[in-house]
Amino acid sequence: MRLSTKNQKTLTPIRMQAYERLVLFLERINPESLIIRINRPGMTCRQLQAEMISSIRAEYEHNLSQQVYISSQAWELVKSARSNLIKIINSCAEKAKPDSPSINLSKGILEFIMEMEKSPINVAIEYIKKEIKTYF
Repeated sequence: MRLSTKNQKTLTPIRMQAYERLVLFLERINPESLIIRINRPGMTCRQLQAEMISSIRAEYEHNLSQQVYISSQAWELVKSARSNLIKIINSCAEKAKPDSPSINLSKGILEFIMEMEKSPINVAIEYIKKEIKTYF
């Protein structure tokens, strides 16, 4: 068996696992799942904003090493999805009163995302799925 064939057999499962982890990351930071997971009764808009951004950053840092196994374009879309989501959260938080109930911020974020043609998260997931198909 040639070395490159052997390397491919070893690398392909690792690469697929990286794609899976990044899709999981993107799904976990998707505003709908993020809000459901983080929002608690009694939270203010400011608290929800801080917790959401903290969670996004922690999830991202946990998955940083996956960039080694995917294309530069896919990684750029993952980074873009993360930074655009943080911008959306901050933008919506500026419009909400900081000490008002967190439901106000939740509603603003979800409405903003629904008005978008395609959310940055969905763009990244679609690209990753397309890239995975090139291996089969």
